This record gives sequence, C-alpha cells and structure tokens, in this order.
Amino acid sequence: MAALSDQLLVVAILGYLLAMICHAVEYAFGSRSVIGRAAARPDRARELVGAGLGAAGGSGPVKVASPPPAAGTPVPDAAGARSPRAVLAGRAAVAFTVLAAAVHLAVLATRGIAAERMPWGNMYEYLLSVTFVGVVGWLVLLHRRPTLRHLGLFVALAMVLLLAVAGLVLYVPIVPLVPALDSYWFVVHVATIAASSGILLLGAVPAVMYLIRHGYDRGRRSFPYSLGARVPAADTLERLTFRLHAFAFPIFTFAVMAGAVWAEAAWGRYWGWDPKEIWAFISWVVYAGYLHARATPSVKRPVATWIAVLGFLTMQMNLYGVNIFFEGLHSYGGLD
Repeated sequence: MAALSDQLLVVAILGYLLAMICHAVEYAFGSRSVIGRAAARPDRARELVGAGLGAAGGSGPVKVASPPPAAGTPVPDAAGARSPRAVLAGRAAVAFTVLAAAVHLAVLATRGIAAERMPWGNMYEYLLSVTFVGVVGWLVLLHRRPTLRHLGLFVALAMVLLLAVAGLVLYVPIVPLVPALDSYWFVVHVATIAASSGILLLGAVPAVMYLIRHGYDRGRRSFPYSLGARVPAADTLERLTFRLHAFAFPIFTFAVMAGAVWAEAAWGRYWGWDPKEIWAFISWVVYAGYLHARATPSVKRPVATWIAVLGFLTMQMNLYGVNIFFEGLHSYGGLD
C-alpha cells in the first residue's frame, strides 16, 4: 500500500499538471473580462443616432446601448462567442482536476491504510492533506461560481508545486506514531488545522489575483499585472478572498485551542513557546488583523488584502521554516 500511495502521487501530480496546461490554453485563447475590455475603450453608455437630431431638429430613432454584463462575466470575442478551443480546454481542465483530486484522495487513503492510522503523522502527509482540502474547496467553489474558472490556472499551479515539493523534498517512509501523538487529540487538532490551512491556501489565490487585477485596472501593464486581463473583476476577487478567510479563521482558532489542550495532556502545559506554537500564534494574529482591517471602512481594500497575503507567508514559515530550521517538541517523524 505504501508503494501504491507513492505511485499514485505521481499520477496525481501529472493530473494537476494536465489541468494546469488546459487552463493555460483557456487563459491564452479565452476572452478578456468585462472590466478589462471597458478600461481599454471610452465609456459610451448611450448613443443617439438618426437624422432627426441633426440640423433640421427633427426627431429620429434613439438607440441606447445595452448595459454591460455583470462583473467577471466573460466577454464574447469578435465572432460573438468564445473560442471553441478555449471552451474545450476549460472543460478538460476541470475534468483533469476532478480526476487528479480523486487520485489525490487515493494517495491519502492508501497511505493511511499502510500506516494503520490517519495519514497526518509527518510533514509530508500533512502537506498532502492540506492540498487535498484546498483542491476540494476549489471544486466546490467552481461548482457554485463557474465564472471563476480562470483562477483554476493558479490553483492547479499551486497544487503541482506543493505536491512536487512534498514528493521530492519532504517525503519520509511510514513510521509508527510516537507516544505523544497517540491520542484522539491527534485527529481533532490535525484535522482542523489541515482543513483551515487548506482553505487559507485556497484563499491566498484570489488575494494575490485581486492585487494583480487592482493594479491592472489602474493602468499597470507590466508583468505580473498583465495577468489581470482575464481574471474576474477586482471586487469579485476581493469578496471571495474575504469570504474564504472569514470561513477558515474560526476553524483555525479552534485548531490552535485544541492544540493547546493537547499540549497540556501530552506535556503538562498549555503553552511552552515552542517554535511551532509561536508561529501559529503569529499567523493567528495576522489573520485576525486582516479580518479587522477588512471590517474597518478607513482601511483600503488593497492594504487589507496585503495583510492576508502576509498571513499566508507566515503559514508557509510555520509549515516549512519551523520544521526545517528549528528544533522543538513538534519535531516528529523526520520532517514534520
């Protein structure tokens, strides 16, 4: 089962890679969003035509331009429809993502069966779980909001990079849990921290794309702002960022509290200034600061979003930096 899990990981990475390629084709040959097209031409909400309003002063037919589509809705190309190859590539990208997610689940299941425990015992397994939560969250979001499909390129890119790092750098053989981890709090704490981290990982994608789209709308055309031409409208991305973080933050808070209770049961204290505990607290403070800034009218939305991006960076430090460069009570099973 352990060997099968390793082989399935390769298949999952290839599936996400194919999804990323298909999303890239859709992104390249698809149409620009409404805001991007509107920013490139003068605003003409109404147009009066006909001979009646000329020098003779007569009354002629009045033609009023139809209102633009909703923000974030793809604009048809010159032929009146989206490119067939873009539509086909987009559908194929979603199909590959679904298949890769199914294989991703099989990777976790076979790893857990081989280890005879939940597959969360080390850093490698934890990253597999976090990325799986992120991709499932993306598929649910895509089902509810199909107009966000262009973001799939960046979600698939994140999946490919993170799973490649997990398989090439963080991989460790299956080992039994150490006694301190052999507790029902192992399931409660790690499940909630992985779920919240996966949603926060997903929330970082629209946060970064909002900052790019915001710069594009302000006239910046250099890379990476040029990527903003085909992503959803800035307001849509900003609201999505807030909703994902608002949903994940209470789960993350509970996970930190559950970790403290588990620490008291395992080590006889709720808080010991372990590097992992410190950085978890730092991440919690930054994300709380983002939600507070987002609810404060005087704080501009780009400033608040930058705080969310900073929170994501602290989470990466907690995941990689602490486990690789520091020693603490949370160091189990090699890299964890």
